[in-house]
Amino acid sequence: MITVHLKKLKRRTEISSEEERAIRGAVAEVRQVRADELVIRSGEYLSSSIILLDGWLARSKDLPGGERQVTELHIAGDFPDLHGFTLKRLDDDITALSDCRLAVVPHERILEVTQKFTRLGRVYWFSTNVDAAIQRELSLSLGQRSAISRMAHLFCELYVRLDVVGRASNNGYAFPLTQRELSECLGLTVVHANRTLQELRRRGLLELENRHLTIRDMRGLEGLAEFDPSYLYLEKHQL
Repeated sequence: MITVHLKKLKRRTEISSEEERAIRGAVAEVRQVRADELVIRSGEYLSSSIILLDGWLARSKDLPGGERQVTELHIAGDFPDLHGFTLKRLDDDITALSDCRLAVVPHERILEVTQKFTRLGRVYWFSTNVDAAIQRELSLSLGQRSAISRMAHLFCELYVRLDVVGRASNNGYAFPLTQRELSECLGLTVVHANRTLQELRRRGLLELENRHLTIRDMRGLEGLAEFDPSYLYLEKHQL
């Protein structure tokens, strides 16, 4: 049921069979949500957290005027609101960008698992640290990278993250975001995002059709983005 989540964890550290059983046993239920559904509202009290089994989620913050900034994209295998275990509420919304399957993990079970298997506490602490590193890289993109560079960087990052959990092909991946949602990730207007996407296509770097991104020139895309995946901490760690 949560194989994709375990695959992500095992890419970065060893997980024993006993630890794996404990993680699987922590799931109370699996539920489905539809695209565009608000999964978690900012400020609401949380007694459980969710593992994304399939689909895409976005964390975002809104201004009073309706402007929205996506602060992180979540893909299958992610534990989007694990930090809600300690905070008990989020300061951003989590919304489904596509139809999703979610594993619900009550906080009392997280406490039981991490008390019994103390190393798993470090494993999940590491996981939230990687999420923070992804957000820092997005901050750098929004503040300093050009529009075309930040879009290229996002596409490169998503390829690596999806490849870790077996959701990327040799040259691309499913990409369910609308152009508005893409613009909200990158701090661009919809018009600017569309023009930037067209320029990437004109340069022969990628194609985006029928919600599937095909990368035509990975080396060229990485060069334009100055992409360095070290912030994703993909090497094995002894935790």
